[in-house]
Order: sequence, then C-alpha cells, then structure tokens
Amino acid sequence: MLSPIDDAILLIYVLLLVTIGFIGSRRDRDEKRDYMLDGRRLTLPAFVMTLVTTWYGGILGVGEFSYLYGISSWLVFGVPYYIAALIFAFFIAKRARREQLVTIPEQLERQYGRRAGMIGAFFVFILTLPAAYLLMLGILMQFLLGWSLVWCVILGSLFSMAYVLAGGFRAIIRTDALQFILMFLGFILISSIAFIRYGGLEFLKSNVPASHFIWHGGQGPAYIIVWLFIALATLVEPSFYQRCFAAKTEKTASRGMVISVLFWIVFDFLTTFTGLYARALLPDLDNPLYSYLALGENLLPPVVLGLFCTGLLATIMSSVDSYVLLSAMTLGRDVFGRFYRQTLEAKLWSYTRWGLVFSAILSITIALAAQSVIVIWKQVGSLATPALLVPLVSSFSSKWKMATAWVPWTMAGAALLSGAWILSGWPEGPYWLGIEPIYPGLGLSFLLYILSCCLSK
Repeated sequence: MLSPIDDAILLIYVLLLVTIGFIGSRRDRDEKRDYMLDGRRLTLPAFVMTLVTTWYGGILGVGEFSYLYGISSWLVFGVPYYIAALIFAFFIAKRARREQLVTIPEQLERQYGRRAGMIGAFFVFILTLPAAYLLMLGILMQFLLGWSLVWCVILGSLFSMAYVLAGGFRAIIRTDALQFILMFLGFILISSIAFIRYGGLEFLKSNVPASHFIWHGGQGPAYIIVWLFIALATLVEPSFYQRCFAAKTEKTASRGMVISVLFWIVFDFLTTFTGLYARALLPDLDNPLYSYLALGENLLPPVVLGLFCTGLLATIMSSVDSYVLLSAMTLGRDVFGRFYRQTLEAKLWSYTRWGLVFSAILSITIALAAQSVIVIWKQVGSLATPALLVPLVSSFSSKWKMATAWVPWTMAGAALLSGAWILSGWPEGPYWLGIEPIYPGLGLSFLLYILSCCLSK
C-alpha cells in the first residue's frame, strides 16, 4: 500500500497535469487550427517528448511480457518497431510534413479520391481508439485506489478527456513534457535500486528461468514472427503522422523520429530489466500484469515508490490523451465532416469535439468488454494494418503509388479477409489452418497492389 506521502506525490502530479493542460486553453478557444495541430509549430524537443511518451502507453503489457518471457520482450515490442520507425523517418516523415494535411484520411482522399478517404477513415478510427490504454489506466487506478475496475476506467477517461476537450493538441504537448520526465525518472530509480541491492546479470541469470535469456523466450520463432508483422502497423501509426503534420519543418519531423528511436531503446532497456527483476524477486505472482507495481511495492521506500507509480501513471496518461484526440479528429473531421461534405473549419471543430465524447464512450465499452490489453492490440492491428499499409505508404510516392481504382477494393477486401480469420478463432485462436489473421489480409493487399501496378501500365 502507498504511504500518505506517496499519495501526496500522485495528487501533486494530477494537479500539475490539470493545470498544465488547461493553461492557455481559453486563449486558444477560437484558434481552431491550434486545437488540431498547434499551428504546425512543433519544435524538435517538443516533437521528441510527445512522440516518445505517446508511443509507450502499453507499459503494463510490457511488464507482463517481460515477466513471462524475459528479453524476448525487446524483440516483440522493441526491435521491429525501431526498424519500422526508422523506415518512417527516412522515407515518409518529410513527405508527410510537406503535404500540409491534418489527418491520414485526408492524404488518402487527396491521392485516391473520396471513397478511399472514407474507408480509410473507418480503419484509422479503429486504430486510434484508446481502449487498451484506458484499460491499463483503469487497472493502475484500481491498484492504487482499490476501487472497482469499471469506475476506474470511466473516471480515468473522463479526466483525460477534460483537458483534451479544452486545450486540444496544445494541451497534449504541454502535458507530455512533464510525463516524459516522470516516465524515465520512475524506471531509472527502480532499476538502479534493484541493481545496487541485488546485483546485475549474474543475479538475474541465477533467479529467472533460462528461457528468459533466449531470444524467443521459450515461445518459439513462429510466435515472435507474428509480432514482427504486427509491428508494420508503425508505418500507418496515426500518432506518427499527426506529429509530422504538426512539426515546424520537414527536418524536425525526420530528425525527431530518429532521436525518438534512441530514447525508446534506452527506455526498453530499463523496462525489460525491471521486468526481469520482478520475476527474480517475485516468482509466484498471480497476475504478471501487476509485475511492475508489485516490484515497486516490495522494493521501494516511500517517496521513491510514489515517484515510480507517478511515472507509470504518466506513461499511460500520455497515450490515453493523445489517442482520445486522434480518434476524435478522425471521427469528427474525416467521418462526419466528409459524410456531410462539410469543409468549414468551425463546423469540423465542433464535429471533433462531439467525436471526442463518442470515441471515449466506445473505448470504455471495448475496454470493459475485452479486459485484455494484448487481445485488443493484436486484433486491432491484425484488422486495420492490412487495410491501410500498402495504399497509405505507396501514396507518398508518385512512382510507386497504387492505382486509384484498386484502392477501395484493396482496403475493404484485406480487412474483410483478416476479419473473417479473426472470427474463426475469436478471441485468441487457434485460427483457420493455424494461420494468424494478419497474414491473409496483408497477402491479399500486396497481391492486389502488384496486379494494379501491372495492369495499369
């Protein structure tokens, strides 16, 4: 249990978050462009801090995986994402900034037409729903407060929605700076104390299963390969595009991506080894999802424990607020706005705020129904990535762009095929023919891309 001083630290964090999030929201109330992208003036430090924090909201899931499978966590949630992020940095980031757009569906509509933009908006909306992050936020609040999971998920979503509703993207940028500091501080503290008290690799190797230091963690290569393909979702990750659209310059976008990868490598090192210490010191946890929290409770003194729990909360909150806004923008601008053929910025801004409310309600429903972060991540990625990957990535090259007439059919067909495969083994398999759902959809998408290129010449 937390001491009163730890509770005070958490309370101070919450008050700071609210204060920072609401500062300037009244001044920016009539600046609609600032609400979406902060006027496209995102500097390099701000770009890095907001991207690093937003992309790492699945912290409790990382702790669970590290506890169960050791260093393979780095291969599942690390290396393939670094590679995909670097590809994005060198081949997409500058082009995305050059387009002067606000959302991914706008790019699809500009390159392939209104129908492609509408279909793409649906799948982007699915990708941006913050259900998994709201579930983790609820689990953390339940651990800290002892309340029911339902109320923790609802209250967590209402809290994050409040300052995003008021301040938009600018509020997120401000709060992410604070959360960047706290997430690194928390894990530097706990990993350093564990190392000083118990030792390094020799201690870990003597106290965790041998499979935890094998690259596949005892799960076999096939299981790891599935996650390598799921990492392709990085190339269609809406938070990446939003940050690039908001960057001050094209160089800011590309350099910011590369620097962010370096910070992710450092943070993955800290989180992976913290998970190993949790397994070594607490080998009989009933629920590995609580591994970081249980380790902190058993290892850290007051004040330090409060800072660590605050770091966990900051890591999750930074993703919740970003994805709440992204899903709202997609629903408001790219679904409602295009359906009603609305182009007035004031009207689109109003739609976005209503989209914020709707996406929060839908995300709460999904989180409470699924109650599994891994299931949400895996199924959403397996459905939306095959639909978006090929059309979106190729749209930034006039030479390799997919033939326009093929795009709506490719997106719909790939998603339907993967969706049918998901349903064949809902929720976690086994699936038809023992094949993971992402493979058939990606295969069909690449096949139709090749046919469109050959037949359109």
